Amino acid sequence: MVYTKRQLIVFGGFHESARDYIYYNDVYIFNLDSFTWAKISPSGTSPSPRSGCQLTTTQDGSIVVYGGYSKQRVKKDVDKGTVHTDMFLLKMEAADKWAWSRMNPSGVKPTPRTGFSMAVGPNNRSVLFGGVYDEEEEETIEGDFFNDLYFYDQGKNRWFTAQIKGHKLDRKKRRRGDKNVDVPTAGVESPAEPIEVIKEIVAEDGTVMTIKQVISDQATTATAEENSEEEDEDKEEAAGSQVEPCPRSSSMTAIKQGVLYVYGGMFEVGDRQFTLNDLYSLDLHKMEEWKVLVEMDPKTQEWLDESDDDDEEEQGAEGVEEEEEEDDDVDEEEESEEDNNDSNDEEEHPTVEPNEKYSDYLPRTEQHWIQLARANMGPEAKEKKVLKVAHAMAKTFYELKDE
Repeated sequence: MVYTKRQLIVFGGFHESARDYIYYNDVYIFNLDSFTWAKISPSGTSPSPRSGCQLTTTQDGSIVVYGGYSKQRVKKDVDKGTVHTDMFLLKMEAADKWAWSRMNPSGVKPTPRTGFSMAVGPNNRSVLFGGVYDEEEEETIEGDFFNDLYFYDQGKNRWFTAQIKGHKLDRKKRRRGDKNVDVPTAGVESPAEPIEVIKEIVAEDGTVMTIKQVISDQATTATAEENSEEEDEDKEEAAGSQVEPCPRSSSMTAIKQGVLYVYGGMFEVGDRQFTLNDLYSLDLHKMEEWKVLVEMDPKTQEWLDESDDDDEEEQGAEGVEEEEEEDDDVDEEEESEEDNNDSNDEEEHPTVEPNEKYSDYLPRTEQHWIQLARANMGPEAKEKKVLKVAHAMAKTFYELKDE
């Protein structure tokens, strides 16, 4: 969604259920004066159906749509994903008349990716940050995460990579040929081979997060004649100048008065997903360095296993009609059975403590309800369905006791 001329423009997206999925390429407009929705049908060649694309605006109020992701079924139970790298312009030609046109920008285009973020910056340039490219195998997905920056010049219809230049004083020293100058090199070509420094952060449960940083070889060529204090100061200065967001996808970006702000996102280590809560800024006028506004604290990470995720989804879907009628029938049967058994077997179930919340009661008694559900459903029942029934039984018992 993007804002232009007192209107919100919504494009594309997807819907996925247990049985099927569908991707969209339709366009809706919400008028901020009349507070009404309207679906429009632009002329021209539209983008193919997709989700995960980004929208930015131009000076004349047109909409640029870039990238996205979609998948299609090639045969039974086999899907093929497509990472889109095409670009389209949605322009209002007259009142209530819009038209699509395909764009063919020049320059150095972003590598294929999804989960990137975009915002409009100074000089009518759109800024693209981060993302991930997934290598999809039959059973696994390996993600290659990014923390690079690209600019799209709307006037020239051209992509180019963003380069961190470093401070002016350091650049002047480099031009004069000073040998022992630590120069930030993120995104800047250097004749010296860069050195990759791997920083490991250990979370409370022992999981290791690996963050890679690239530091110029110049930062490690201190001469033997320099005393140890000078070496330490140089290394600290070099490390400080190399601060940058770690590779990530799905981060939030915003630009205010020429300053880019990047918040959070996620990346993966093995089969675990890390949700980030750090905040960075970059002055797009100067392009000298990233600044850390809020550091990431790995100790705040709370790991959710599969049962936690399912429980949250079940609680979040209260009041929403289930799509699978079979699951509805099972839930109703189990709840009814629990109602009938409550009067006879109350003493067999864990009691509800005075003023105890359901969020506290469920973790404390979950194993009891899982065993009860398994006994009723038999050994062939799937773990996920057993867990769902167990939670339904626990909730029914809790609510009856609460009343």
